[in-house]
Formats: sequence, C-alpha cells, structure tokens
Amino acid sequence: MSFQAIKQLAEQVKMNIGRVIVGKEEVVDLLLIALITSGHVLLEDVPGTGKTLLAKSLSKSLDLTFRRIQFTPDLLPSDLSGIHFYNQKLSEFEFRAGPLFTNLLLADEINRATPRTQSSLLECMEERQISIDGETKLLARPFMVIATQNPVEHQGTFPLPEAQLDRFLFKIKMGYPSSEEGLQLLKRFMANDPLSELEPVAGIEVILQAQQAYAAVKVTDDVLQYLLQIVEQTRKREEVSVGVSPRGSQALLRASQVHAILRGRDFVTPDDIKAMAKPVLAHRLAIRGMQRTANQADSIIDDIIRLTAVPAEAGVSVR
Repeated sequence: MSFQAIKQLAEQVKMNIGRVIVGKEEVVDLLLIALITSGHVLLEDVPGTGKTLLAKSLSKSLDLTFRRIQFTPDLLPSDLSGIHFYNQKLSEFEFRAGPLFTNLLLADEINRATPRTQSSLLECMEERQISIDGETKLLARPFMVIATQNPVEHQGTFPLPEAQLDRFLFKIKMGYPSSEEGLQLLKRFMANDPLSELEPVAGIEVILQAQQAYAAVKVTDDVLQYLLQIVEQTRKREEVSVGVSPRGSQALLRASQVHAILRGRDFVTPDDIKAMAKPVLAHRLAIRGMQRTANQADSIIDDIIRLTAVPAEAGVSVR
C-alpha cells in the first residue's frame, strides 16, 4: 500500500466522520494515527463532549466491529474477557467471548473500575491476546481500545496505574466546541441523527495494509537522535519522578511516521516529532510532589522542545 493511498484513506475517513462530528479535526487525525499504528487512545474530558459519538463514528466509517462497555466498580475481568460455561446439551464446556473480542472497544469511564479489572487490559492492549483459564486466545485484527475518563469527578474512581497509561499511544482532550461549531451541532442533530446514516468508506483489509506499510517512512539518524534527546530529557527533569519509557520513545517514532504521511511526505522531520510530542509523552510523566495535571506535563514537554537543538539539515519547517 502506497503512502499516498494511506493519506487518501485518512482523508476519506476524516470527511466521513465530519458528517457527524463538528470540528475536532486534530482529534480525528490523532485517532487515525493511533489506528494505523495499532495504538490505543485515552479520551479525557467532561461528559457530553462527544467522546462516545466520535468512537462510534470511527467504527462505522471503517466497517469495524464495535463494542462498548461501561466500567463500574463491580465490573470483573471475566466481564471483559468472557467465560467458559458448561453446556448441558453438549455435556462439555464452551467459551462465551466477552467484549474484548472486537475491533474497536470503547471502555467508558475506565477509571471507575477497580485496579484488578483495569489490569486485565494490560495483556490485550500490548500483545493483542488474552489468557483465559490457562489458554491464550488471539484478539481480532485490527484491535483498538478507546478509553474515556472524566477529569473533574474523582469520587468512586481509581487512578490508572503507570503501566496502564504507558500502553496508551495518545491522551487526548476533546474540549468544548466554539460558538460557531455549537450552532452547527444544534442544526445537524435537530432533525435527525447523522450517525444512523453513516456508511463505511473502507474495510478491515485496507486498515491492515496501512498498518504494515507506514513503517517504511524514512527517518534519518539525526532525526532519531533528536527524538531520543527529547525523551531522555524527560528523565532528567527535577520535577519528574518517572520519565518516558522506551515504549514511549517507540510510540513517538511510530506516530511521527504516520503524521508525516498525513502531511504528504515519505520522511520524518523534527516538526512531526514536535507535533506528536505532547499527545504521546505528556501522560507518561509522573510529576514529583504534586498531583499530575495535563497542563503541568504539557508545559514540561514544551520546555524540553524549546531547549532541544533541532538538527541543522532538518531545521527548516516543511509543514
């Protein structure tokens, strides 16, 4: 699959989602980058900002199987993975698959589940498989988790552990619509529900091809060194107790490669790395001596980018 075909695919999907979602072009771009890189996304914002609607629009645009599960304190790991039950008619045990066996899983309010249930996602998010009663079962391809959480309400919630956060490629804020976007939104949903009329523009096979092809985007040693310098600086900051892991640096590289494709290039520039740095790295930082907030982490990433020298031969912006 050519890079131009990947770019055209992303534009078609973005246009299709735009029939339902008003604005949010940058958020949709990040979702598509995550899908192509086989990554997962954590959407954080107050209720009613369109997180669930966006996930459903993405699944319908690509003809993906979609499952939504509401995370609650009494949710068990088996409610996600499924169970073996005894079939009396057949006199044998059968496996009843849970919602994890899908292409796109919406984990709504993920931080309301207990750490035990949250940890059941670790294996499937990283290895695309799950172990049930000593048996390993492969998940569908593609497989993507879009999780949501409310940053305002903390009563009855369990903060996501570092290992869980590190498995999300992006942490994204939806944000409120502008006045103009809010007006368009009211008009669009006043007469009917555009989501019900949404038709797929691509199938699963095309997504799988794109997931294989993007890795051929060229990255020079100087640009790789620039990326590593940014990551390593997160581990040296006094206000940071836990910096970005090697998994995080690999995630930044993959996201930058697809970002370059969406900008019409077959090579990564420092601008691609700058554009992806905050959504990829900020949620992976553990702030020392204070409660983690997105603004604190974003400010640290901005400061690191400002202080990190750009490779001379790649210093000209081409975006």
